[in-house]
Amino acid sequence: MISTVLVANRGEIACRVFRTCRELGISTVAVYSDADADALHVREADTAVRLPGAAPSETYLRGDLVVKAALAAGADAVHPGYGFLSENADFARAVIDAGLVWIGPPPEAIETMGSKTRAKEILGIAPLSDVTGADLPVLVKAAAGGGGRGMRIVRELDALAAALESASAEAVSAFGDGEVFVEPYVENGRHVEVQLLCDTHGTVWALGTRDCSLQRRHQKVVEEAPAPGLPAALEASLLDTAVRAAKAVGYVGAGTVEFLVADGRAHFLEMNTRLQVEHPVTEEVFGVDLVALQLAVAEGRALPPEPPAPQGHAIEARLYAEDPAREWAPQTGVLHRFEPPEGARLRVDTGYVSGDTVGVHYDPMLAKVIVHAPTRAEAVRKLAHALERARIHGPVTNRELLVASLRHPEYGSEDHLDTGFYDRNLDALTRPREGEEYAAAAAALAAAAADTGRFGGGWRNLRSQDETRTYGDHEVRYRPARGGGYEVTAPEGVRVVSAAPDRVRLEVAGVVRNFDVTAYEDGTVHAGPHRLTARPRFTDPREQTAPGSLLAPMPGTVVRVADGLAVGDRVAAGQPLLWLEAMKMEHRVIAPASGTLTALHAAPGRQVEVGALLAVVSDDATTEAAQEDQTV
Repeated sequence: MISTVLVANRGEIACRVFRTCRELGISTVAVYSDADADALHVREADTAVRLPGAAPSETYLRGDLVVKAALAAGADAVHPGYGFLSENADFARAVIDAGLVWIGPPPEAIETMGSKTRAKEILGIAPLSDVTGADLPVLVKAAAGGGGRGMRIVRELDALAAALESASAEAVSAFGDGEVFVEPYVENGRHVEVQLLCDTHGTVWALGTRDCSLQRRHQKVVEEAPAPGLPAALEASLLDTAVRAAKAVGYVGAGTVEFLVADGRAHFLEMNTRLQVEHPVTEEVFGVDLVALQLAVAEGRALPPEPPAPQGHAIEARLYAEDPAREWAPQTGVLHRFEPPEGARLRVDTGYVSGDTVGVHYDPMLAKVIVHAPTRAEAVRKLAHALERARIHGPVTNRELLVASLRHPEYGSEDHLDTGFYDRNLDALTRPREGEEYAAAAAALAAAAADTGRFGGGWRNLRSQDETRTYGDHEVRYRPARGGGYEVTAPEGVRVVSAAPDRVRLEVAGVVRNFDVTAYEDGTVHAGPHRLTARPRFTDPREQTAPGSLLAPMPGTVVRVADGLAVGDRVAAGQPLLWLEAMKMEHRVIAPASGTLTALHAAPGRQVEVGALLAVVSDDATTEAAQEDQTV
């Protein structure tokens, strides 16, 4: 029997494994980097072992240090979670060789199925070798790992070489393995997968299907089980292929076989030899604890011949600290308040609580929010409502995008689910929410009420000009009213019912809207579900930058600069100049216009803060004007 488990991971998945271990009476051990010294998974574990450093390559990807940590803490088993070393066969062997129980598949199965190229070979599928124009578009893909890293879509042959190099570099950074391959790119297919669970006695469970089609940058955003609207014959084929793949390699433990479904056909993608991020939706539908079953299988126990019968529908939304309107840029900062709506019956798997800081080193996922209901329509409604009412105060998140996605007619229709959802709808989904101007008015009145309480004030016989406060693009104008309270002159049509520092009630077109308002020292204000940024009345001259300045959109590390790029070079609009890596994602920084590179402050390996000056591209008009000034 297992007595103590070390989780070779961090954040949400470590907390999730610890939860099951506590329920089973198993002690827990965390490992942590210096950046995670006060993380929730460290606080929740019974004991914790430091891995010196901050970068994943120095810490969570160091299998030798993790094994030493397990032995030092007295653990007798290791659970890899997902990501990092979870699909590393050498790490699995090291755990076993150290006399520890490996809570995962045999190393040989990881080695075979963990490589997408070898997995395809087992099923008789060969990757593309000599790519021609007739093969386009194609997808360059890392043979190891997943999560959208090491993937590039190529639509022109001239771009293939650069895509291979870029994908390989990202794969080395993320997985320690630079092998990439090329396969046909299926436009706007459905991403469907099958959850497997296998024991050491030959029993293989196929726990239904999941649909994971809503993706950004090849990373899943919303997942659900079962995959809706699949023809019975196609679903049976998916389950059969998944079971066949597992039996072919003597698979043990939890695993997932992924497919792309298009035109009524299923294209095999890969087998993930680990627990998936989206496993909760399968747990909710089948009424099982997959982590508990992983532990039971690792102890040698047999699964029942058949899994439980599925019931109802479950949907999971991944809540990220990111800005979808700015190319999904990761966000950092203090998570001031992080609470599900009161009274809501939903599952939240997270590695954060109120007061924690979202840092720059790791994935920006804050939580997975999961609901289960008798039908898909009920689950969609329940999840959208819960997300909308949750209190999430701090960095920009994708919360509003998730709510809008769940309520979009395409998502509501089973016939329109495919991986092109955000390509088609992102602009519409990221427009400012209706009623944001009234939230800005509420924020301004709450601030005015707070100032009145601190400094006094009130209505005057000689009325001066209106007071103004600006939040984002919304300018609010108001003045004290005779007899107390306030009058709002912009936006129009607003009557103030009441205004206090923490709660404002406004009447608009005969409807009273209630806003709970909280302001923070960093300038963010949350009014109801709206996140606003207070703008100063006067601009600080020190914040002005030269035209053409390229500023770091997020804190991160410069991983590459375009080959041969130097000050004085001519660059074209849209040309990639350098690449930043932040929170497990690679981001291109491109020239904003055609012109001359007049400054370059970036170098590979340099750590930069948000807003740091990376380069300056002077457009032709600016360069000519500067030359004329010098000749006068």
